[in-house]
Amino acid sequence: MTDLARNPKQIGNIIRRARKKLNLNQTQLGEKAGLWQETISMIETGNPATKLETLLMILSALDLELQIGPRSKGRTEDIENIF
Repeated sequence: MTDLARNPKQIGNIIRRARKKLNLNQTQLGEKAGLWQETISMIETGNPATKLETLLMILSALDLELQIGPRSKGRTEDIENIF
């Protein structure tokens, strides 16, 4: 399934769900990504000052990738799938 994120909070929620799906706590994910647990926590809560490099390190540790595409108009069912 592909997740849609348009703001830092949505990115954080996607990362949290992926981490939990892998049965990792924040410390374990931080160790896999070479980051502090506090950094994982800040990103999962939607810190808007996250560096792209840090985000990519976390996505790599979760075996995820960033894809860029045209912004969709968004249908009701698409928005419901985000939550």
